[in-house]
Amino acid sequence: MRPWRVPDWTYIPLKSLAGTVLGVSRSRRWALRVLAAVVAAPGGRAFVAFVLGRFRRPDGVQVGAVVPARHARDALRVLPALGASVVEVDPGVEITVIDDPRIGTAVAALSAPGATVIAGPAVLLDAGPAWFRRVLEAATPTAPAQPWRDLPRDPRRWPSWVWGVVVGIGMVCAGLGAAVITLGPVLLWYDRDYLGLTTQGLNHIDHDLVDFLQHDRLTMAGTMVSIGVLYAGLAWGGIRRGWLWARDAYLISGVVGFPTLFYFLSTGFVEPLHLAVAVALFPLFLLAVWRSPAVPRWTVRSDGPERLRRRALLGQLLMILTGVGLLAGGAVISVVGMTGVFVPTDLEFLDTDTAHLRAANPHLVPFIAHDRAGFGGALLSAAIAVILLSMWGWRRGEAWVWWTLLLSAAAGFGPTLAIHFSIHYTDLSHLAPVYVGVVLTAIALILARPFLCDTGGE
Repeated sequence: MRPWRVPDWTYIPLKSLAGTVLGVSRSRRWALRVLAAVVAAPGGRAFVAFVLGRFRRPDGVQVGAVVPARHARDALRVLPALGASVVEVDPGVEITVIDDPRIGTAVAALSAPGATVIAGPAVLLDAGPAWFRRVLEAATPTAPAQPWRDLPRDPRRWPSWVWGVVVGIGMVCAGLGAAVITLGPVLLWYDRDYLGLTTQGLNHIDHDLVDFLQHDRLTMAGTMVSIGVLYAGLAWGGIRRGWLWARDAYLISGVVGFPTLFYFLSTGFVEPLHLAVAVALFPLFLLAVWRSPAVPRWTVRSDGPERLRRRALLGQLLMILTGVGLLAGGAVISVVGMTGVFVPTDLEFLDTDTAHLRAANPHLVPFIAHDRAGFGGALLSAAIAVILLSMWGWRRGEAWVWWTLLLSAAAGFGPTLAIHFSIHYTDLSHLAPVYVGVVLTAIALILARPFLCDTGGE
């Protein structure tokens, strides 16, 4: 059986607001009823499973909850989906009922052979529905994570996480290479052959056109580096430690990202270097995600101060919202790149219109469309990785999650803002989503840092 959980990043931050608006008792009843309706709906359990992350239950570990009789019907639907193996309306004497929400208390009770631990109502109300998952993770027997020095010399025997790191490094190198080209010659030989123009010819068409191409391409390069950081982090910090959800996040992001290479069917321009990078990295990506990690190798730390966990959950919610915003942005940019190509502020910056650019060179708009759509596809891939890492990776002491998100944000937002200000393309409506993303990311990581980076106390 695969247990799943309701995210504490919605329950804890929104609990007080819901209690104020609906009343505490009513808000709790409605939360249970809504979740029961979701689980009972066709595909509801699968939806919860997809959104909330995969986990392998440790053998012989039984956790559950005590519920009042009046809520038994909804609880019997919901709690097994959250990870409960026992739901007691009237507990028997052989079951250990605990009212302490601390994970260590439940794990200590489970240490007795054949023990079954169930949570009293106060535990779930105080700790949140993810209590089951947190207990199961802490009770899972684990092995040490594999260090680099223990890897076999034969690449055929490398574990999947190594290939995941290699793909991440490859993406970082490709992004840095693209940035060097963008800040240097701008156009490579195949670009010049396709356009029949040099940068001087582009300047003759529009004196801001080279700057505009640099702005698109450097933003794309930063996003590639950001994806590489996310992939390397998921592989090293997640897959290497046996987290099933890390492999799933890696897989879903790549399954979305790699097919966007075929945007060229719409834009009409195939960039050889882009194609070569995708062809080189895709087989390595398959090696990274072909199998789920088999052995749990994580370390679960004690709860730590509850106030830090609650602040971190608010940060988690903000980080997920940031990822959703990036996802929406990637979808919009992809559509624009494959249809109209330009947004109004682009044409204002260039002080021209699409018809003039098409008349000046029939290959110019498809050339720009390739860059624009490619950036949209890369942003989709990065956004999915950010969302899933933020949804599934928030645990005390998992500093790699914090650093991965920080470095990926710096790689994505930094070049974007730098090139826009460098070329004086600073229209507020154009950059507003970037500003919002930077602010939300900063607040989220500030709130979460004391929790994610707290390695004290096992």
